[in-house]
Amino acid sequence: MTYAIRRATPADAERVADIARRNFTETFGHLYPPEDLAYFLDTSYVAQTQRELLEDPRCAVWLLEDGDEAVGHILVGPCGLPHPEAREADGEIKRLYLLARAHNGGWGAKLMQTAMDWLLRDGPRTLWVGVWSENFGAQRFYARYGFGRVGEYLFPVGQTNDHEFIFRRDA
Repeated sequence: MTYAIRRATPADAERVADIARRNFTETFGHLYPPEDLAYFLDTSYVAQTQRELLEDPRCAVWLLEDGDEAVGHILVGPCGLPHPEAREADGEIKRLYLLARAHNGGWGAKLMQTAMDWLLRDGPRTLWVGVWSENFGAQRFYARYGFGRVGEYLFPVGQTNDHEFIFRRDA
């Protein structure tokens, strides 16, 4: 395996949609009734939605690729989490996923550092991330970057509402 990280462009919209669907399904698909999972994937992780994000200069996506195949990705942009202290000027790690076969090689940390460098390129600012309440590994991962739990909310996946924690890293 020869992994490489590269920034996605609008031309990668299909590729980003595909890896987002595969990452979410592999990681969380077993938690939902099939119709809830299908609805979420078909409304959230489609090429047009990903193209809009890739065209937004406030957002960025990096792909982790193994040759011609994407095996992970990270999406960052302005904060959209439902917390009273969150500001749009704050940054948010919106998605960070790797397929299981790319775990434990330091690639999540490399994607995270790439994204944080981009988010903080103009100087310090507050960063946020939402994490599923039962994803203890992700919670430990973000804690290593200085994120601490400051709230919670419900994240809809079809008719299912996930209990999510909100983590913040102050500027």
